[in-house]
Amino acid sequence: MSQQPVLLPYADPAFVADPFPLYRQLREDSPVRRALIAGGLEAWLVTRYEDGLAALSDPRLSSDVRDASDHRLLQQLPETERDSMLSNMLRSDPPDHTRLRRLVSKAFTARRMAELRPRIQEITDGLLDAFVPAGRADLVADFALPLPVTVISELLGVPVEDRHEFQRWTDDMIMRGAELPDPAVVNAAWQDMRAYLTKLLETKRARPADDLLSALITARDEEQQLNEDELIAMAFLLLVAGYITTVNLIGGGIAALLAHPDQLELLRSDPELLPGAIEEFLRYDGPVSPGIARFAREDVEIAGVTVPRGATVLIASAIADRDPGRFPDPDRLDITRRDNAHLAFGHGIHYCLGAPLARLEGQVAIGTALRRLPGLALAVPPGELRWRPGGLRGPESLPVTFTPDGQVLGR
Repeated sequence: MSQQPVLLPYADPAFVADPFPLYRQLREDSPVRRALIAGGLEAWLVTRYEDGLAALSDPRLSSDVRDASDHRLLQQLPETERDSMLSNMLRSDPPDHTRLRRLVSKAFTARRMAELRPRIQEITDGLLDAFVPAGRADLVADFALPLPVTVISELLGVPVEDRHEFQRWTDDMIMRGAELPDPAVVNAAWQDMRAYLTKLLETKRARPADDLLSALITARDEEQQLNEDELIAMAFLLLVAGYITTVNLIGGGIAALLAHPDQLELLRSDPELLPGAIEEFLRYDGPVSPGIARFAREDVEIAGVTVPRGATVLIASAIADRDPGRFPDPDRLDITRRDNAHLAFGHGIHYCLGAPLARLEGQVAIGTALRRLPGLALAVPPGELRWRPGGLRGPESLPVTFTPDGQVLGR
């Protein structure tokens, strides 16, 4: 197409805080738009809802980064470790994806989520107990972060006390801001993570427990459905993906309510609206921005635009989920919105496996916070909130104040 690529200015704090005016312009300009993202990497943004929905189910668009023609994506990964790092269901296509997903799908069923709810509530209350008497907190560092980290650690069988280590490794490996990660830093973090997981899995081989990692080891050792690289990569993916976007859902959802006092009061007055409110938070300002990466296996026509083989395609869920062709008055937060089939969790065979867990944690966390933190308000002007710059979206911190006697309202 004739348009020059547009720069997504992740180095600009104003854009990071509110990317939606530019997103709106991109969607209005073209259904498919070339853009420069981190490190000058070019991607083709799919900006409208129906096109994005179709693209997420298009088998010509691969999840495997090895199908990308821009080799800088692979060069972020250590050459000797690329195959092992990419041996997970997020970056695989059928039939490998089908086999890998089937091995863990039973851990995220509706029945299993119902069984987890009391423990999630217990963790939530314990976190709130620690700061409710103070009347102030950072709802990211003190609440939105430790809750999903603790939940996924317990589900997998990872010692919770090790969470600071794997959080540091994760931060070193993901895109933040305008630059691609330093390959040397990625390599060091991966080697540390791999060594940690290898030792942990050896421990669980010797002393199996009732957790997901022990079940995956059984699949590796008894059923021969996982090779060793796949076992390590699966453990890594579940550990990282199991918490990082949920942190943004909880923090971003509370931030959205604080920016819209009418919606906050509506939800306080009618807690039955909470499940729908979670869907609206995901649509309005979801935890992934601008969207979900795929790689063209061949020339692909999307909305009349030919995307060349090897191109990086970003199905821009953050843009498509405010498409007025699909969502009436899309720039308005409306927790009573119906027919809210957003793309925040993707679509098709790669639909987020952990979506039921993220929804449950969001409901428990936000619902309990609203009950136990009366008078909840930002402790800084809204313009001073710091947001994650690119790829994953959410507030980096959320300093708040509240009435410190909220404990009596809680359980």
